[in-house]
Amino acid sequence: MKLFYAPGACSQAPHIAIQEMGLHVELVKVDLVKHTLADGSDYLAVNPKGYVPLLELDDGTRITEVSVILQYLADLKPGTLAPVFGTMERWRLMEWLAFIASEVHKGFSPLWRPVTPPEVRERTVQGLGNRFTLIAKTLGVQPYLAGEEFTVADAYLFVILNWSGLLKVNLSPWPALGAFQARVAARPAVQATLRAEGLAR
Repeated sequence: MKLFYAPGACSQAPHIAIQEMGLHVELVKVDLVKHTLADGSDYLAVNPKGYVPLLELDDGTRITEVSVILQYLADLKPGTLAPVFGTMERWRLMEWLAFIASEVHKGFSPLWRPVTPPEVRERTVQGLGNRFTLIAKTLGVQPYLAGEEFTVADAYLFVILNWSGLLKVNLSPWPALGAFQARVAARPAVQATLRAEGLAR
């Protein structure tokens, strides 16, 4: 398999899952500004959507969208990083993945744009704060989103919350989120992912 990624992007979530599961996957770095690969070839020819992640299977099949890739990877070893498909626990995990994707991940979008007006930025941060409050209620009583065990949803949330520092979003009002970030960051697989992406030594 190949994982097309960019350091620190949401593609880091499946990269973490790959490390957690001990899978052998070839990493292919993407320049998201130029939409090129390391050899100068056009990434849009690989993925017309133009963004990461993209997972290419050994038979050439390509899968996009982070929440889908995370579940595909988790189901390679059922019950490890996601509850077995068809159980209520799995539906709850999928609920978290959808919430992170639509309400948190996309909620950050305006903050990446230098031309975003200050009043739009303020409303965006307020909206994210509402989502953070909801998430913090769960993480205030259990270590991970689904309970006691780390799942692909935690990998996804960790990566997106890490954008807060870069985008100057203050997480201190939600200490449960800070504790969660520290807990996940300490995992050996997460450390290995950060090193592989050139984001840690």
